[in-house]
Amino acid sequence: MVHAKLPSPTIHVHAIAATLWLITLIVQIGLVSARKVKLHMTVGLWGFSLAAAWVVIAMAAALDALRRNFSPPGSGLDPLTFFIVPVTGAGLFAWFAGWSYLARRTPQAHKRLIMIATIAILDAAVGRFPYTVWPSLTGLKQSLVLFVLLAAIMVYDFITLKRIHRATWIPALALIVVHLTRIPFGQTHLWMRFAAMCQG
Repeated sequence: MVHAKLPSPTIHVHAIAATLWLITLIVQIGLVSARKVKLHMTVGLWGFSLAAAWVVIAMAAALDALRRNFSPPGSGLDPLTFFIVPVTGAGLFAWFAGWSYLARRTPQAHKRLIMIATIAILDAAVGRFPYTVWPSLTGLKQSLVLFVLLAAIMVYDFITLKRIHRATWIPALALIVVHLTRIPFGQTHLWMRFAAMCQG
């Protein structure tokens, strides 16, 4: 499986963009820890450009998967229904990353929003765990892993602020609601028609 060819160049580009995002996040955390704020802000311009590009690439990859009638093995989902997963993931990421950009002068909000934006796109990575760790880690169980990460941020808020920061609870609530409702909505006639139109 490690040496398997990916079905589309778009998937390669998507994987590269996601990897670059994670590397950039790690570098940015390191720069802040080293108190190199000016360099952090300069790299941040690259980071937000990458975030915008990632959203476009993610949507291209989602459309590519839809047109190949792809649905994760074992998910039992119609490809038209599964299409809602990458679409909502990209949408949440765009919202949180965009909000983080607007809040870049407010460190407490900025850092929380960037972390939750990253959590919003981790379900694909979590979905790869079954190959080596937990064979039944699919569907809602993947979402629960993300919910645990959100809970960790909330605990951090309680410890450091004695409350849950607005930049934590609003995106966290949005992510949880989307994850719990997107598959049922993705099975509606309305969504299926929309996805079929996108499929062409």
